[in-house]
Amino acid sequence: MRRLKRLRTYARIGPASIARVAAYRLGLMTGWHPALRLSAPVPARPFFRASERRGDVPSPNKAWDDALHWFGWYQRPLPSDPPDWFGNPFSETRQPDASRDWWRISDFGAGDIKGLWELSRFNWVLAWSTKAADGDTAALKRMNHWLADWARENPPYKGPNWKCGQEASIRVLHLVASAWALGQDRAPEPGLVDLTAAHLQRIASTISYAIGQQNNHGTSEAAALFIGGSFLSGSDPRAEAWARTGRRRLEERAATLIEPDGSFSQYSVTYHRLMLDTFALSEAWRRHRGLPEFSTRLRNRLAAATDWLWSLIDSRSGDAPNIGANDGAHLLQLTGADYRDFRPSVQLAAALFRGADAFGPGPWMTPLRWLEVADGKCIASPPSQSFDHGGYHVLRIGSAMAVLRYPRFRFRPSQADGLHVDLWRDGINLLRDAGTFSYNAEDAEWFSGTAAHNTIEFDGRDQMIRLGRFLFGDWLSAQSVEAVRDHGDAVTAAAAYTDAKGARHHRTITLTADRMVCRDVISGNFREACLRWRLAPGQWQLEDTIIRTETCSISIGVDGVPMPPTIGATMESRHYQHRAEIPFISVKVNRAATIVTEITF
Repeated sequence: MRRLKRLRTYARIGPASIARVAAYRLGLMTGWHPALRLSAPVPARPFFRASERRGDVPSPNKAWDDALHWFGWYQRPLPSDPPDWFGNPFSETRQPDASRDWWRISDFGAGDIKGLWELSRFNWVLAWSTKAADGDTAALKRMNHWLADWARENPPYKGPNWKCGQEASIRVLHLVASAWALGQDRAPEPGLVDLTAAHLQRIASTISYAIGQQNNHGTSEAAALFIGGSFLSGSDPRAEAWARTGRRRLEERAATLIEPDGSFSQYSVTYHRLMLDTFALSEAWRRHRGLPEFSTRLRNRLAAATDWLWSLIDSRSGDAPNIGANDGAHLLQLTGADYRDFRPSVQLAAALFRGADAFGPGPWMTPLRWLEVADGKCIASPPSQSFDHGGYHVLRIGSAMAVLRYPRFRFRPSQADGLHVDLWRDGINLLRDAGTFSYNAEDAEWFSGTAAHNTIEFDGRDQMIRLGRFLFGDWLSAQSVEAVRDHGDAVTAAAAYTDAKGARHHRTITLTADRMVCRDVISGNFREACLRWRLAPGQWQLEDTIIRTETCSISIGVDGVPMPPTIGATMESRHYQHRAEIPFISVKVNRAATIVTEITF
C-alpha cells in the first residue's frame, strides 16, 4: 500500500520532473554525468578595484561592519582574518572531507549543511561593496582578501560549497550585483571573470536537475545564467550561450511555477520572496544593460507574484505569516533591514513589475537606488482577496488580517498545514505558524506536521502520509471553497477537505475590525480531533472558559457549549536554526461536532 501511495505521488509530481532527477542521480552514481568532468582555474585577486560609480551613492549596508550573520538572527564578531568556510557554528563541527570532489561529500557531514553554506552565499560581499562604493577602502581591501581566501580554500569543484547549483547561483547574483554597485560591471577584473565563469560552468552542467525540482532552484539558476552570462559577454566565449539558456529558463519557470494569481509552487512566504527577488534582479539587470524585454506573460506573472506577497505583508512591521518552508534564504540584502522585513523586496518588485510605490518613503527604497530603478506611483494596498490557484484566503479589515491556507496542490506540498489560520492585528502575529527550524534536526519533521499549525489534527496524525523527509503522499484536495467576500463591516471566506482516511474538516472565517470568528465543522471517520491555536508570547490567563491577555480574549464552544481550553507550551521557529517557546491552547472532541472560536481584540 505504501509503495502504491508513493507511485501515485510520483505521478502527481510529473514524469518529466522525476526523469530529470533520476537521470541526475544515475549520472552521479555511474560517473558519466558531465558535471563530474568539469575543470577551471583557481581565480586570483583582485576581484574588485576602487569604486567607479558616478553620482550620489545610496546609503550603504552597514550590517556586516562588525559581525558575521547566519539566517538573519545568529551573529558572531567580525574576525580579523577570513572565517573557516567549512565550519558549522550550529553543530560546532567542521566538514571532515572538504577537499574532496563535491559529489563525494555527504550533505550532513558537519550537521545541517545550510549552516556551513551560509557565509558562502556572499551576502557580505554585497554589503561591503556598498561600503566600498561609499569610499570605504578598508571594506574593499577586506572584500578582496576574503574572496581570495574563499577561492583558494574552495577550488573548482572541490568541497561542500560546490555541491549545490543554487548556492553557486546565489554567489553569482551577489558578485554581479556587487560589481554593479561599484560601477565595474562593464569592465570587471580578471579574477571576478574567472570566479563567475567557474560558477556558471557548474550551474549549467546541472540545470536540468534544478528544473526537475520544480522550485526556486530552477529560478535562481536560470537568473544566474542570464545575469552572469550577459555580465561575461565579451570575456568568455560561452557567455552568450549561458545568457540565452538563462533567459529561456526564466521565461519557462515563470510560466510553470508561478500561477496566474501569483501563487508560487513552493507554498512558502519566504521562498516566494526569494523567487521574487531573483526575478526582480533579473529585470533590473535587463534594464541596466539595455537587453531585450521579457515576454508579456513573464511580466504578468511577476506582477501577480508581487501582489501575492504584498497582500500578506503587515505594513507596520514589514513581517508576514511564517507559512510554508523557511530555510533562511535572503537574496539581495542592499539594506540592513531585518530578515523578516519583506518591504524592501516588495517595494523593488512593485516598482519593476507594477510601476507602483507600495509603502512610500523609507529605508525599503534603498534597493531601488542601488539598482537604478525609477520610483513607482502610489497606489492602494491590495484588498481582501482569494488566491485560489495556490490556496490562500487573505482577509483584511482595519488593522486586522487573517490568512486561511487551504489545499490546492498542483506542486509537491512541504507542510501538512491544511486550513491553518494566521491572525494579525496592529502588527502583532496573534495566531502563528511554527515555521521550519531545520531540515536536519531530530525533531525537524514535527515543524512541518499538522500539530505545528492552527488547524484540526485527527487521531494524532498528519493530514497527509509522510513518505520521506521532503515528501508527503495522499495530497489533500480543497472542497466547498467560498472565496473571500467583503460585506462592508465583515469579511468572510471558507474551505474544507476530506483526508485519505475519511475525516472531514470544514472551516469558515469571519473577520471584523474587533474580532475573528472561526467555525469548524468536523465529521467523518475519526476517533478524536484536536483543535490547536498557537498564540503570540504574552501573559495569557484562563478565566472560567475564556483565555485572555491585556489586548485579546479567546473563547471556544463545542456545539454551543463553552469549553475551557487546555493551556500548554510549544515551539516556533521564525528564523532557520532558531526556536523559541510560545503558548498554545487546545480543545479535544471525540465525535462529529461544530467548534466555534471567537477572538476579540
